[in-house]
Amino acid sequence: AGLTLPQPGDYGVAMCFLPRDEAARDFAVTNFEKFMAKEGQNLIGWRDVPVDTTGLGQAVLDEMPVIRQAIVGRGEDCADQDAFERKLLVIRKQTQNPLADLAVKHDLPGLTDLYMPSFSSRTVVYKGLLLARQVGTFYRDLADPLTTSAIALVHQRFSTNTFPSWKLAHPYRLIAHNGEINTVRGNVNWMNARRRTMESELLGPDLDKLWPIIPHGQSDTACLDNALELLLLGGYSLAHAMMMLIPEAWAKNPLMDPARRAFYEYHAALMEPWDGPAAVAFTDGRQIGATLDRNGLRPARFCVTRDDLCVMASESGVLPFREADIVRKWRLQPGRMLLIDFEQGR
Repeated sequence: AGLTLPQPGDYGVAMCFLPRDEAARDFAVTNFEKFMAKEGQNLIGWRDVPVDTTGLGQAVLDEMPVIRQAIVGRGEDCADQDAFERKLLVIRKQTQNPLADLAVKHDLPGLTDLYMPSFSSRTVVYKGLLLARQVGTFYRDLADPLTTSAIALVHQRFSTNTFPSWKLAHPYRLIAHNGEINTVRGNVNWMNARRRTMESELLGPDLDKLWPIIPHGQSDTACLDNALELLLLGGYSLAHAMMMLIPEAWAKNPLMDPARRAFYEYHAALMEPWDGPAAVAFTDGRQIGATLDRNGLRPARFCVTRDDLCVMASESGVLPFREADIVRKWRLQPGRMLLIDFEQGR
């Protein structure tokens, strides 16, 4: 209350899971604000995110972070919203990447609990150690009539390779993912191996501030999310980046258009495929889409209604629609992509 916000696109929202320990929390906030100032961006203020813990179990409450939002205004050095998005990533990486070392140095073990589900001028991620039906009641923002969005990316998952936690809930900053990336160790190693040969006209010297691009010890989804983040901020479009990361089976497909095969062949030299049985939904706030792995080993079905509502899920019937209101329904096919572009209206 009492804060004056710039025009949409000229401010970003950092959704922050802050440490429960007060000393660690104060250090994390101060450090975060230091990097905002260092990168020439303007802290407008902090906001306590209103929550309702009714119905949550004690184990969930014991692990619940302090949830606050930092509102950050675009600095004069950012020519446009894309440049602003790049700066927000630089701030987040510089804040989060050294947390383990800082925790040891300052004897603040709780410092590593700092996590930012999102930090963007286009999207805000509301997630947690919650059941799907609890998200909308836990975060009171989502029940506020002023909260509207053209898109929603929602995923409920059950932990398989990791223990459940607030920070590992889906979605991540750009994607939600059903399945597994079996090649993740090799993908991460190749990313690290290319560090000294990477350069970007858009990121310039800020590229060095992002390392490690993919921090150690993350889930496969978090690693894929980090890789997609880098490609987008390097200037690739969302669809282009996803086609690089999860390509179609192109090498021995005689029916594929030669231009499309040439696209995949060229990018195979730049990026190894992130392979495995996976259905991945993704958004950058301007587009939203989904893609399947090249073998189509995870289901994904979608329908379009008369009022131009498009719903995609891992099965049909997730939301109740009358059959008469559905104008199209189909399934994603192996290696193919469903994409909705809000700027172009198609």
